[in-house]
Amino acid sequence: MVKLKIDGQEFQAEEGATILEVAKRGGISIPALCNHDAIKPYGACRICMVEITTKGRSRLVTSCLYPVEEGLEVQTQSEKVLELRRGVLELLLSRCPSVKVLQDMAKTMGITKAPFAAKNEKEECILCGLCTRVCQEVVGVSAISLVSRGTQRKVAPPFEAASTVCIGCASCAHVCPTGAVKIEDVGDTRTIHNWKVKFKLKQCKACGKYFAPQAQLDYLRKTLGLPEEHFELCQECRVKTAEPVKP
Repeated sequence: MVKLKIDGQEFQAEEGATILEVAKRGGISIPALCNHDAIKPYGACRICMVEITTKGRSRLVTSCLYPVEEGLEVQTQSEKVLELRRGVLELLLSRCPSVKVLQDMAKTMGITKAPFAAKNEKEECILCGLCTRVCQEVVGVSAISLVSRGTQRKVAPPFEAASTVCIGCASCAHVCPTGAVKIEDVGDTRTIHNWKVKFKLKQCKACGKYFAPQAQLDYLRKTLGLPEEHFELCQECRVKTAEPVKP
């Protein structure tokens, strides 16, 4: 265990824990957009920057990546931090002016208007990489990735064609902080508009509800070695028909 201070409060934490993790557990709010508990930290958005002092020297670091250490002093609201955070939010808001989560964060920093004109007023992707990383690290199919450079940077499937390995699980949409990934379930079909793919949904044999893409269920059966009939029921019906646990 190591001892450190965050905004003057003393904490004890295990070695290897990040500043962001310790701050969250201690009830100290550090804004972050590219961080998710299910995915390895990446440090893309830079909104979680904090000022640290160690061995008499201070500097700015990304709290989602920086591991705690003995005697570390952290400031989450110093003028240097707030100035940098404002600058990052101004750039993100200039890229995605219609995204509510950015508008709300900007207002807390006193930013009421994007300083630069947006190239695309409807743009919602902040290039945080959460969708690509969950697809690779958690799902394990790598159906999408960040492609191109500079102002042409974007998320897309290989060759920007309909993905042949996407399983329609919607994990990308679940972790997206801005709602940029658009998924629509209509009848027995799921459409992921961003990746130009459609999937047939499995129908529950008990209640008749369409509950998951067949491609996703086939992938899980194969990966986990489950029997063919394992996903005949939706989750709600599986719970209803499950045998009660004997005391």
